[in-house]
Amino acid sequence: MKHITLILIAMLLSITAFAQQTFDTDFTQSKLMKVSGKTTEKVGHLVFDGNDHLSMIYSEPEGEYFIIEGNMVKINLDGKKADLDAAKVKTVKLQRATLLNCLSGNWEQAAEDNNAELTVTEDKGFRNVLIKAKGKVPRGGYSSVELTYRLSDGVMIKMVLEEGIGIINTYEIK
Repeated sequence: MKHITLILIAMLLSITAFAQQTFDTDFTQSKLMKVSGKTTEKVGHLVFDGNDHLSMIYSEPEGEYFIIEGNMVKINLDGKKADLDAAKVKTVKLQRATLLNCLSGNWEQAAEDNNAELTVTEDKGFRNVLIKAKGKVPRGGYSSVELTYRLSDGVMIKMVLEEGIGIINTYEIK
C-alpha cells in the first residue's frame, strides 16, 4: 500500500509541475503573416502570476505591451493601442482565456474553448501539447496551439499560436 501511495504522490507532483506555473522571464516573439509571408521579430519580458495576470512588456520595439489584468486586456502592439474588457468583447474573452489556460496548464479547457482536439506526447526530454481545431475556428480563436515543456523541470520553453486568420506567433521562453 505504501508503494502505491508513493507512486500516486509522484504522479501528482509530476502533473502539478506542468500546471499553475508562474513565469518571470525574457522571451522572443516571431510573427508570421501567412498571406504576405512577412515575418517580424520582437523581444520582451513576460510575467505570469499563475492566475489572471499576464504582462508582456516589449523592449524591441520599445513601448509595446500586452497585459491581462483580470478581465481587462491592455494592448499597444503594431501601432494599435486599446484597453478591452474581455467580459464585453467575445473574441478578446476567448483569446484571454486560451492564453491563461495554456500558461497555467489547463489544456483541456483551452481545447474545449477552441473547439479543438488535445494531444499530449513526451519525446526526447520534452512534453509536447497540441491543441488543434476540429473544424471551423471560433471567431478570435486559434486553429492550433503548440506548447513545449522541458520534462526535467516542467518549464514551458515554447508556445506557438496559429490564429484562424493565418497569423502565427511563436514565443520562445528563455
